[in-house]
Amino acid sequence: MPRTPASSEEEEGGRGSEYPEGDSDSGSEGPPNPGPPRTRGPPRPPPAPDDAHFSRMVFRIGIPDLHQTKCLRFDPGAAVWAAKQQLLCALTEGLHDGLNYGLFQPAAAGRDAKFLDEERPLRDYPQSFDQGVPYLEFRYKTRVYKQTNLDEKQLAKLHTKTGLRKFLDYVQHGSAEKVARLLDRGLDPNYHDSDSGETPLTLAAQREGPAEVEIIRLLCLGGAHLDFRARDGATALHRAVCTRRYPALLALLDLGGSPNYKDRRGLTPLYHTAMVGGRPPLLRACCSTTARTSAPSTRTAGVPGTVTLSTWSICCSTGAEAAAQNASGNTALHICALYNK
Repeated sequence: MPRTPASSEEEEGGRGSEYPEGDSDSGSEGPPNPGPPRTRGPPRPPPAPDDAHFSRMVFRIGIPDLHQTKCLRFDPGAAVWAAKQQLLCALTEGLHDGLNYGLFQPAAAGRDAKFLDEERPLRDYPQSFDQGVPYLEFRYKTRVYKQTNLDEKQLAKLHTKTGLRKFLDYVQHGSAEKVARLLDRGLDPNYHDSDSGETPLTLAAQREGPAEVEIIRLLCLGGAHLDFRARDGATALHRAVCTRRYPALLALLDLGGSPNYKDRRGLTPLYHTAMVGGRPPLLRACCSTTARTSAPSTRTAGVPGTVTLSTWSICCSTGAEAAAQNASGNTALHICALYNK
């Protein structure tokens, strides 16, 4: 069992030594000099709280795949994604496909188990010290089952190589009824195609045809994580904007997806929207759902040869900073001047 780390800060008491009050018999002649009367004043106020303590959140994090436990402090205003990157940097061993690991909150006190949303700040998940330092796990993202009576043998039959291949075929061909039936039986849609590296959700985000939006909805309601990444690090939202699938993008955003998800290079769907030509409907969809258009991770939307005046006007009208700099320190104006755009 991992031990709960001891606190790094000890509180020192402010009490002095107490002596009995009585007559002193030192053998000297004459009445003793009582000195000034001692009065017991009000209790000393407790020390002022350390602001730094309240500006940090402490979690004990178990990593089952590495058989490790770490106790780390996080900025409560930072997104869960930033906390995940901090944890990955603190690990002494690497994790295969670390981008698809997530902070997991086990079920407790009537609360369902869940993976923390990567785009929400940590302060949205309040701590409870009733049982010591709050505990989270760092797990590979899989479907979180609400049922308690799962048939392990049935699940094993669903997750054979042949079964998973058939499921991908159903997704690609828009067979909504077959997709729904397998999900109802407990299939976990968070996996990679052995050939293409795509996930069922990233495939669904690129397809065009019957039940285009229905397949996406079924996958998400059936346990697919919106931020589960394909082997190249792209989420379903990245795939939707890169293939210009406007209905798929809207469906993913309506289901709770974020335009601020990062791919392996730290680029967001909004950035990729500009790279593929910046179609106004795609840009408006991303910018109208709290996309951080001026965030450093989004970079400057000055992509040589692809950004149109329409792209520029939409980005700026929805809060993009024209003076935002990319990793090299250049603004969009610098890029436009460099490439005569």
